[in-house]
Amino acid sequence: MASPDPSSDRRAALVYNPIKVEVDQLRATVTEHAAAAGWGEPLFYETTVDDLGDGVTKEALDAGASAVLVAGGDGTVRAVSQAMANVHVPLTIVPSGTGNLLARNLGLPLTDPAAMVAAAFDGDVHAIDVGYARLTRPDGDHEEHAFVVMGGMGLDAAMIANTSGDLKKKVGWVAYVDGAARSLVKAKPFPIMYQVLGHRMHRAQVQSVLFANCGSLPAGLELIPEASVSDGDLDIVIFQPKTALGWLAVWRKVAWDNSVLRRFRTGRRILRLRTKDNSVRYAKGPGIELAASAAQPVQLDGDEFGEATAVSVRVEERALRLAVPTGHTSPNL
Repeated sequence: MASPDPSSDRRAALVYNPIKVEVDQLRATVTEHAAAAGWGEPLFYETTVDDLGDGVTKEALDAGASAVLVAGGDGTVRAVSQAMANVHVPLTIVPSGTGNLLARNLGLPLTDPAAMVAAAFDGDVHAIDVGYARLTRPDGDHEEHAFVVMGGMGLDAAMIANTSGDLKKKVGWVAYVDGAARSLVKAKPFPIMYQVLGHRMHRAQVQSVLFANCGSLPAGLELIPEASVSDGDLDIVIFQPKTALGWLAVWRKVAWDNSVLRRFRTGRRILRLRTKDNSVRYAKGPGIELAASAAQPVQLDGDEFGEATAVSVRVEERALRLAVPTGHTSPNL
């Protein structure tokens, strides 16, 4: 008598945002790959306005899912990752939506969903860091949320809040340019106290503070060229331009120095010789404490999270297991 196939007891769960994906096609693809792998019928969960993905992901895990796939925007990936942190079940990202920031940073195929679905059943598994931001609200209440790409306080969050959802649906990430333009008109520096864990405390007038697990943005822009998703540290970027010329220095740093010159030996030599500009400052550590004199907008992985007077950020090293196509390599992994 043939022994039972243990893989038939395994089931994958797909958590998806129905607005971001071709639902019938994606469900069929997952079902086909599950059958080919000898797994049982997959489980399917839709996100809603009230459940961005963390709640249904917990349902999938409680139901015994051996693998979870997520298809949606960056906000969906963030919510599902929060539920999957410190769980030994691997998560597979099926790129969807406009940003796909984590997938971009890991060099995953953005236009081949079948390749990512296949990775859930026979891919390689890597562990990455998860960040946590504890927000202090103006009324003194506290909330903690996870993030896997980057978060920020100040202008970057205002830019996201000012981005039109309808425009984003039509033109994708380019819509953020419109949000940035409208935010810059009203942008004013604000005073903060901050301390990167392991370093001394600072007082500064800033436009924005970012705490990042990844460093690449759409259109090939490198905000933090050496950021790693698995080093146990967060990369901190502090924007403090004082004039319009200061903003030009910020743009040169991101769009030219980091994204172009740093790729070449001669370019790196030029950067070493150049006089340093404090419009953009970088730091690195396992966390950061931020306190503002007045409530400021906050964003996590591209979603607005209201206003906070203080943010306490920490990282949990290698807390999330990610499945990627077999043999896939990335400097960030």
